Amino acid sequence: MARYPNSFGTPGSFPAEYGREMDAGVLARFFNAVYAWMAAGLGVTALVAWWASTQPNVQAMLRGPIALVLFIAMFVLVGVISVAIRRINASVATVLFILYAGVMGLLLSSIFLAYAHATIFSAFAVTGGMFGAMSLYGFVTRRDLTGFGRFLFMGLIGLIIAMVVSIFWHPTMLTVLINFIGVFIFVGLTAYDTQRLKAVAYQTAHDPAMAARMSINGALMLYLDFLNLFLFVLSILGGNDRRR
Repeated sequence: MARYPNSFGTPGSFPAEYGREMDAGVLARFFNAVYAWMAAGLGVTALVAWWASTQPNVQAMLRGPIALVLFIAMFVLVGVISVAIRRINASVATVLFILYAGVMGLLLSSIFLAYAHATIFSAFAVTGGMFGAMSLYGFVTRRDLTGFGRFLFMGLIGLIIAMVVSIFWHPTMLTVLINFIGVFIFVGLTAYDTQRLKAVAYQTAHDPAMAARMSINGALMLYLDFLNLFLFVLSILGGNDRRR
């Protein structure tokens, strides 16, 4: 499980501008870019994962030390994008994001070997529906989700601890609980992060270059919300379908 570093500040640092009118064109341009790059990243991840699952040599390498190298590279890339996003241009940020999506695809390629394709497609469809509904809610609601976001971040920390414990202790009930809590957390974070991105769209409305860079940042944030949600949904739907 991965979670995007909070490069937009701590929860509540960028509250939505509820009392001010925001130009619809500004929001449309920014979110069109965010969702387009998010979709591109998911597409790259899916294609790379599928391709790698068909290559026995690649799978053999991923069972060795190279998997650790890729795992470290994944966190380095996310760190570079989040820390340097205000200094690098949009083209560099885009390349780093697509590279990250490709590395993630390699690491997730085993799901095509572990689960039936029908289960994977069903999990993707369910995830798409939940993500779309919650992102729309985060976009249109006038309720400030800052407090909810803080609660979700605390829940995320607890979830990570529980997942570490589950590595050494494997009770079925704990695994089931982790999966459902994970779905709840990332469904909520989808709405929360979408609302935060509205504030970013407003703040970068008069700086197209910064808006382009931050749209990549936002795409990575929602990409990780979607991907983590998908993995938890897949684990729930594929609990009895996992290939031996």
